[in-house]
Amino acid sequence: MTQPANDLPDMQIDTSLTSPQGSAAAQRALDYYLKPAVSEEAVETRFFDVNRNISSEEALVHASDLLRCAAATACESASHLQGTNRDLAFSTVHMIDMAKAMVDRSLERHQNG
Repeated sequence: MTQPANDLPDMQIDTSLTSPQGSAAAQRALDYYLKPAVSEEAVETRFFDVNRNISSEEALVHASDLLRCAAATACESASHLQGTNRDLAFSTVHMIDMAKAMVDRSLERHQNG
């Protein structure tokens, strides 16, 4: 019995390719395909969190109070500054006042609606 002839041509191996180690694209591909299955959303530990049981009206009242305090703090800080720093501090007061007005308007609609 004769050996079957190898009809495949000799294949050249390309040795010019470099290792994918250190390649950002290779790392992204590995991270995507080999990432562990996500079972549930990870709970982020927060320094400050809002009570989930607070009503929207209570939240708006508290936000309005916080904005009033922030405006008073920024205004007091601005009164001790000069030049551009004073202008920036008073622009912060102005933005806080606008946000407070929007919260107060929402609160009025909540109370009337």
